[in-house]
Amino acid sequence: MHQPPGAVPPYGPRREYRAGRRPKKRLWLAGGLLAVLGLTAVLVLNHFDVFSDNGEPMSFNRTGPDGGGNGRASTGSGDASVRMPTGPQAEFRIANTLDDGTKIGVTTLHGKESGFTGKVWVWAPKEYYEERYRKSAFPVLIALPGGPGYPMNYWMGTDLKLQSTISELAAQGKSKPFIVVMPVLNPDADHYYDGSDIPGRPKMGTWMSDDVPDLVKANFRTYASRDGWAFMGSSSGGFVGLKQVLQHPDRFKAVIASGPDTRPDSPLWRGHEKEMQANDPERLAKALAARPGAPDVHLQFQTGTRESGRQNLERFVREYGKGPVKAHLHIIQDGGHNARGYVQGMRESTLEAISKVLRGPEPSA
Repeated sequence: MHQPPGAVPPYGPRREYRAGRRPKKRLWLAGGLLAVLGLTAVLVLNHFDVFSDNGEPMSFNRTGPDGGGNGRASTGSGDASVRMPTGPQAEFRIANTLDDGTKIGVTTLHGKESGFTGKVWVWAPKEYYEERYRKSAFPVLIALPGGPGYPMNYWMGTDLKLQSTISELAAQGKSKPFIVVMPVLNPDADHYYDGSDIPGRPKMGTWMSDDVPDLVKANFRTYASRDGWAFMGSSSGGFVGLKQVLQHPDRFKAVIASGPDTRPDSPLWRGHEKEMQANDPERLAKALAARPGAPDVHLQFQTGTRESGRQNLERFVREYGKGPVKAHLHIIQDGGHNARGYVQGMRESTLEAISKVLRGPEPSA
């Protein structure tokens, strides 16, 4: 119990105090205790986003990671390969902040082509805000989760280190500085739609192939060709990314498919065999490989040594990795069927592999 200076404690001998001062040992102890309590309080408050700006409006249209008007809006590039934002501008709100100050924003997209409405999270790397790239296009990586993928896309969290891994590898010259786009995978948490337009169901295939890219084109500087567009996904998200690239090789050039199935398996296909076959990656790959003059696609599979499915992916690469279908399998040592292991694989190999076949931003003259 601390007494005022000069007071007599209710126990033990009287201590002499100088006005306004206490013994140094007590000050050190008290200061240390306050520092520990203060740090603990800050960590707790940060955990519960007490100091966070999450939910605040943000824009990607100006320089500065917070999009807060620290520079001027982009103008025409004069480069035909660069597609400047077409509008209309979406209303983004801050969902997360990385250590480098860049923000992950979230918006609600009302899909014009699919008719589906859902959330989409987007992150732009710090290079996107740099003056030298003010008129430059950036490659897009559409990142899909496994599991229900609704109402959240777990790649929007900072705990899995997807965005920070991209930043780190980009600084090392091993990755392009991708814009990462993270839409919901399904329209609800009760069924799985294979990222497809299953008859009588929400058009999740069109949501992925048309509406989500259209949102990106409306709000970001992107490449007009498929050379700046790719997917990545884990488990069921890997299946969807794989299928999208094989269905639309004119729009998307590459995919990182982590621990994916290679055949449709949604029970909602029952009674729609023809449509299901049209969404089968194995059939799509076989047809693309046999098509004269088909554009090349780059399929980067990855799987961990502690998960099943390796033999199936090895078979896929062996049977369908021909001609324009460039397929490769990366094995993650001690990796399991989980997102953290798949980010490890991206760091080891696959992110660099797709970066070699995609265009990156080019500084303005």
